[in-house]
Amino acid sequence: MNGWEWQLLEDKTPLDHVVVSGVELRVGNRVRLLPRKGGDILDIALQGQEATVESLEQDYEGKPHVCVVLDADPGRDLGLLRQPGHRFFFDASEVEPLPPDRQHPAAVVQKPGILVAGIGNIFLGDDGFGVEVVQRLCRRQFPSAVRVADFGIRGLDLAYALQDGYSTAILIDAFPHGGLPGTVYVVELDLNDATAFPASANVTEAHAMDPMSVLRMAAAMRGPLKRVLLVGAEPESFGGADGRIGLSAPLEAALGEALQATEKWIHKILAEDSARAD
Repeated sequence: MNGWEWQLLEDKTPLDHVVVSGVELRVGNRVRLLPRKGGDILDIALQGQEATVESLEQDYEGKPHVCVVLDADPGRDLGLLRQPGHRFFFDASEVEPLPPDRQHPAAVVQKPGILVAGIGNIFLGDDGFGVEVVQRLCRRQFPSAVRVADFGIRGLDLAYALQDGYSTAILIDAFPHGGLPGTVYVVELDLNDATAFPASANVTEAHAMDPMSVLRMAAAMRGPLKRVLLVGAEPESFGGADGRIGLSAPLEAALGEALQATEKWIHKILAEDSARAD
């Protein structure tokens, strides 16, 4: 049973425990998923996965259901925001309690420490600056602690990526800040400071993504992110009503400086992290 079907059942009742294979299964216990053959294709795809019981509920017919969150799901720590798409419901007969020595989840694999994210819309002129910088960065070699990715206008994807264990994010974007076109800025953002992105930089229509809103969403998710840097360049034009592919001459000329600034900060942050680890 998928989550949407479950939400339609108004008479669901929480249970203290259910008995599976002679074992009392409670919230917080870990299980292996054994979906029945011929069931929902999405459930079958989770065959053999290990998960943690989030709730035990009984439908209006008195049938118990086990709600689980996958141990391998990077969105498992999103709180209420994980409810759509991150919780799965199974019949009690479709789960197998793990033995006592497996009741504590394996240590979470440490994710890269720095996320470098390109932001922007390539169909709106200079708004594609961050995407172009990241595409060039992808040709460079960085330690495994660094992930470089083009998020374009996919704000929700970026918000979820910021929950994936990174302590630092470097956002690369066109950044209207009142300077001459092509001026490169490096700004450390305070997620609690409403003025971190001035009103002139809130280019929601150009992006279909407001970076500050994404960062505030990430902060609300209570992820591990501690530091956010913006490497931005003053745009000349977002291409007008009809849009335009390609950067203006000032932003094309600013690509090299933005690359150097980003690489400098990556190596600086890695050195600081290494010093703290020692």
